[in-house]
Amino acid sequence: MRTRVKICGLTRRADVDAAVAAGVDAIGFVFHPPSPRAVSAQDARDLCAGLPPFVTAVGLFVDASPEQIRATLDQVPLELLQFHGDEAPELCASFGRRWIKAVRMRPDIDLAAQLKRYEQAAGLLLDTFDPARPGGTGQRFDWDRIPAAIAPSIVLAGGLDADNVAEAIRRVRPFGVDVSGGVEASKGIKDHDKIRDFMQRVNDVDISR
Repeated sequence: MRTRVKICGLTRRADVDAAVAAGVDAIGFVFHPPSPRAVSAQDARDLCAGLPPFVTAVGLFVDASPEQIRATLDQVPLELLQFHGDEAPELCASFGRRWIKAVRMRPDIDLAAQLKRYEQAAGLLLDTFDPARPGGTGQRFDWDRIPAAIAPSIVLAGGLDADNVAEAIRRVRPFGVDVSGGVEASKGIKDHDKIRDFMQRVNDVDISR
């Protein structure tokens, strides 16, 4: 089974097209205004227009109100929701969409407890902990902290780029990887060569061994 790829923080049509052409599985839109990669609902709707079959549109929220999330869903054809704050599982499950929960890898995090708490999620996304930012840190965490038993069900994020993603996949063997800053020219502006290089490195990994 190949490793799935989501590219997050897309803000431009050219970048969406480049990601699709490179073979990405999912496209992520950030609905968190403080982020330099944030987009409006109108912009995200326009960027979703014309997405081909089997490319999933993902909406990322950080402690947004239910009203804000529903207003976004009324405008944007999102297929998967990604919750990146301190959202309760009941909130995450209340929008009639499949969802994943981001877990920031604090030093004292109990992944077994998080898996149990968010058992209705399609999966957990493991990201680097930064007390000042909910995500997009550009820093990796210690992959050895991920128990082998749960690795096939998680999405790995945090500081991934073309130089380290192959090693990450070989060591962790996650279901998928999530990249944003690692394929950028500047925040919110993707580098198309970096996208292609990242996808090539993922596809070159032989995970059957």
